[in-house]
Amino acid sequence: MHAKTDSEATSVSASSPTRSPRRPVYYVQSPSRDSSHDGEKTTNSFHSTPVLSPSGSPPHSHSSLDRHSRQSSSSRFSGSRKILRKSLKPWKEPHAIEEEGLLDMEDSQNNTLPRRCYYLAFLLAFVLLFSFFALVLWGASKPMKPEITMKSIKFDHVRVQAGSDSTGVATDMITMNSTVKFTYRNTGTFFGVHVTSTPVDLSYSEIRIASGIMHKFYQSRKSQRTMSVAVMGNKIPLYGSGASLSSSTGVPTIPVQLTLNLVVRSRAYVLGKLVKPKFYKKIACYITLDPKNINKPLSLKKSCTYD
Repeated sequence: MHAKTDSEATSVSASSPTRSPRRPVYYVQSPSRDSSHDGEKTTNSFHSTPVLSPSGSPPHSHSSLDRHSRQSSSSRFSGSRKILRKSLKPWKEPHAIEEEGLLDMEDSQNNTLPRRCYYLAFLLAFVLLFSFFALVLWGASKPMKPEITMKSIKFDHVRVQAGSDSTGVATDMITMNSTVKFTYRNTGTFFGVHVTSTPVDLSYSEIRIASGIMHKFYQSRKSQRTMSVAVMGNKIPLYGSGASLSSSTGVPTIPVQLTLNLVVRSRAYVLGKLVKPKFYKKIACYITLDPKNINKPLSLKKSCTYD
């Protein structure tokens, strides 16, 4: 064999076909829908998907595929993590949920009072407030007592004569007609009063010799009136007490002590029939019947007591 000359080497290289250098092969992992087979599909995809080398494709093509691959991997990882978190949440049975709802309802019912309790509380508060108001009115009306002033008494007719009682017993008997006057004043500033009275009795030595009835009336607030009551007695037996009164003329000849008694009752309606203060006035007058003063009014201003 002989060594090739430069000319021969040149001719050989010129006659042989030109070969390009061998380019490396790149593989891209394709996204998988099933997270459970990510590893297997990634391996298969890695071996089965060839990609052109950077020399055979533009430089930006490789970077975009790589970015897409990373985004797909991150999305699959985040999705798997969410599914895992959901699977780790405690599972509640339907009956447990229902029992919790019932317990919550019972707690809310226990924390809130029934509507009936509110009604009872409102009614109780109204009754207490109304009672307090009525008590205040009653206390304010009590000092406003009516004022009664006895004015005079006039003896129109007095006669003593012999007779007999219903059983036939002989005794002196007296007949008397008189008129009693007094004033009644209602001092109440916000209520009127209904006024009645016991019989007006005129007694001699504890024997009632005359009586009169005062008719009931209504007196408005801050007002007054003058009342006249006829006090009469007809043939009242005196028994042993009539000796000092008897005379031949039938008219007493000496002064006689008499007593006048009555009780005036007043009732005020401050708040309808709920607040009704009552006032009682007991009156006693000591009168001297002088035969010289018959048919003349006798003043009672200084001879009466009021209880």
